[in-house]
Amino acid sequence: MAEQVKVLNAQTKWENLYFYQKTVVLYQMTYVFCRRFLPKHGDRTVDQMVQAARSGKQNIVEGFADGVTSTEMELKLLNVARASIKELKEDYLDYLKSRNLPIWDKTHPRYDGLLKFCRANNREEDYKPFFEKWSDEEFANCANTLCHMVDKMMATHLAAKAKDFTENGGIRERMTAARLGRRKTQNEEIAALKAENDALRREVERLRARLAAVDKGAPAR
Repeated sequence: MAEQVKVLNAQTKWENLYFYQKTVVLYQMTYVFCRRFLPKHGDRTVDQMVQAARSGKQNIVEGFADGVTSTEMELKLLNVARASIKELKEDYLDYLKSRNLPIWDKTHPRYDGLLKFCRANNREEDYKPFFEKWSDEEFANCANTLCHMVDKMMATHLAAKAKDFTENGGIRERMTAARLGRRKTQNEEIAALKAENDALRREVERLRARLAAVDKGAPAR
């Protein structure tokens, strides 16, 4: 019997993905960063940064939710999320550059420690104790590092998803495969019933022959 094809994709548990967890951290961090270090009024950067952080997080959720029925839509929305995180990263870098604050690269003495911390921690509760303690330099460099990590992880995920889509197609292809699979199953069931019917017909003919032989007094076989 043909194996049944699943039309709908399995729902991805985005809450368990590290890059989603880090976007949750980034949204909360950005909200606090803007409150602490940017003007409360008259600076469009605040709205832009908060919206970019929110877009990164929300489009991941919407992308995976839509991915149950549409791999194409999932890819589009995850790309939107990635673009939003890139935009947020650029805002943090602009903040550091415009204020002549150092960007912690491989030559900075705190770079390795920050990288290790961001790699090991994915939850908001891991970062929240520092929200009111970090300087703007520490805050912006941590956010920049998280943005970079999210971008790389999403790039890897999107490449794998795109490869799967190219090889296996989307819901249209799965629906066609399901219909063909069902048709094949029905044909197999019909063939099995026909073979069973033919066998029963032969058995009936054999029994009739035995009865006829008994009626004629011949020994039954």
